[in-house]
Amino acid sequence: MSSFIFFKYAILKSLPTLSVINTNIMTSSQEADVQFLTFIIKSLADNQDNIKITRTVDEMGVLLSLEVDRADMGKVIGRDGSTAKAIRTLLRVFGMKNNSRVNLKINEPADSVVAE
Repeated sequence: MSSFIFFKYAILKSLPTLSVINTNIMTSSQEADVQFLTFIIKSLADNQDNIKITRTVDEMGVLLSLEVDRADMGKVIGRDGSTAKAIRTLLRVFGMKNNSRVNLKINEPADSVVAE
């Protein structure tokens, strides 16, 4: 079983539990997408203290900007971007359920070096 399929199975398996948790602690429906993304990223990342998610709303929909530690970037993006694609798909489905369009932007760490 590939890691992508296992990851997708683990997330989908935990969704009913997540919805029960979110109904109890959510203060508004606008924060639900941030809580959902936080749940997913914290299950992937080792350095959970360095996760930063900002939410902006414009005419195109909701944009969630994600910043994680350099060591966790590979886990969040995955091989050939497969994990990031799966997260974006889950956010898109989550957004459709809440009548909004949710997009994810993964920001590079400030101290990263770009290869030429």
